[in-house]
Amino acid sequence: METTVVEHDGAILARLESDDRVFEVRFDALEPTDVTLRFRRDGERVGSIYNDDGTKRTMARLTTAREGTDFIGVEVPKEFVVEILDAALETGRVTDETAAGGYRLRML
Repeated sequence: METTVVEHDGAILARLESDDRVFEVRFDALEPTDVTLRFRRDGERVGSIYNDDGTKRTMARLTTAREGTDFIGVEVPKEFVVEILDAALETGRVTDETAAGGYRLRML
């Protein structure tokens, strides 16, 4: 599994690629709650990372339709989520650092 999490063109680009999945998101802000990380670009929610109900799987979701009703979801490893959260914190893109700490404590 290959991951890339870098600041690029005024945003963070996060990409995970393996033999059976590809996930890529570009965001300029990361909005944490105690159990979810929400990706925002230009003020709009473009996806999120959440724990699949009742399992240990961490899922990433991207909105695909303009109305925000269609989406794709893929399982992502927690190590990738840590990379995303760390990069967002280092670049000042987290909207609430206290909530990010709560997310890290509960989910990672």
